[in-house]
Amino acid sequence: MGVIFDTLRFIAASALDVLPIAVFLFAFQRLVIGEPLANSKQIVVGFVFVVTGLGLFLIGLETTLFPLGKLMAQQLTNPAFLFEAVGKSVDKLLWHDYYWVYIFACAIGFSTTLAEPALMAVAMKANAVSGGAIGVWSLRVAVAIGAGIGVGLGCYRIVTGLPIHYFIAAGYVVVILQTAIAPKLIVPLAYDSGGVTTSTVTVPLIAALGLGLAESVPGRSALLDGFGLVAFTALFPIITVLAYGQLAVLKERISSSRTKARKSEEVETNAL
Repeated sequence: MGVIFDTLRFIAASALDVLPIAVFLFAFQRLVIGEPLANSKQIVVGFVFVVTGLGLFLIGLETTLFPLGKLMAQQLTNPAFLFEAVGKSVDKLLWHDYYWVYIFACAIGFSTTLAEPALMAVAMKANAVSGGAIGVWSLRVAVAIGAGIGVGLGCYRIVTGLPIHYFIAAGYVVVILQTAIAPKLIVPLAYDSGGVTTSTVTVPLIAALGLGLAESVPGRSALLDGFGLVAFTALFPIITVLAYGQLAVLKERISSSRTKARKSEEVETNAL
């Protein structure tokens, strides 16, 4: 019964969250545009599905994914586990002794980003608008790789205690350089791809990992060092999506040059 009541509570909370959007859209359509909604029954049914789906999604995260991610973060950042993983007697752990943390960070960043509903929506729209030139899975994997790299590098920063602004500034320098040479059509999509990673699934797990790691590493502050992983998660997908666009252009150029070379060979053969 407790699960049922919790589910109904999340659905009700989702309805309250969606209600202002629905009221604004209906009021704007009626008062400003002055036209009735087309297919109003289908729209109402769609809103019901959205509210129910959000409620079920949130209760699923609350009861399964969040506790599991928090538990794994606590276990991996436990000093006893880290000393045992090193396999030798040491007085103090070094940055490379946290390799399991880096592996887990990359894996959790990749998998949670791949499961982001916002990223799925952006990828499907990009695929439709580009006429299939941008693959749904290609874009999702490119964004997820960037998020995984970002979370892993963010954990390295927490372990070493290096200032966060060094990493963020260097990352945006790379973004600026890539923006200047990347295909113009991919640039806005790449910048949006960084934002969709900071959504419902990714943020709670990444924040829990950062706080747990900062609390277990000696000399680190949970407040000063535990936060900041989300910034890495939003930055590095921009780099990987821009790289995805650059690789696509490079692949097209190589294919075009091979086609031209093949045609020239055929012309020479026919001439002989």
